[in-house]
Amino acid sequence: VLQEAFVKIWNNIDKFDPAKGRLYTWMLNLCRNTAIDKLRSKGEIMKGKIRTGDDIVYNEQNDLSTEQKTDTIGLRNVVAGMKPEYQSIVELAYFKGFTLDEISKSLDVPLGTVKTRMRKAMSILREHYNIN
Repeated sequence: VLQEAFVKIWNNIDKFDPAKGRLYTWMLNLCRNTAIDKLRSKGEIMKGKIRTGDDIVYNEQNDLSTEQKTDTIGLRNVVAGMKPEYQSIVELAYFKGFTLDEISKSLDVPLGTVKTRMRKAMSILREHYNIN
């Protein structure tokens, strides 16, 4: 999946727009979407959501679960302090692997609203962690 993502990055670098965000973020999203696409193509979708992989991937360097890893930087606490409409979107997107379209359908909210709320939630996280 990583190799496939790097090939996509190489082939689509001309589509990167610095006005829309940092290169790192663009690359990270491309890698994430490639992984989600791969899981979908292998039939890994279960009841409309993608498995997080915690049950099938073992990291020898770190035995912590994804939930424990996010707690080490206090991410879950920061998300818990957000308004409920932001909490649910972050939870579904980053902790459960939903796409924005799946979040829209799951919450019965327009896709544009989901995107706006996601941008605001990411802004809150960036501000909390002092990231640009």
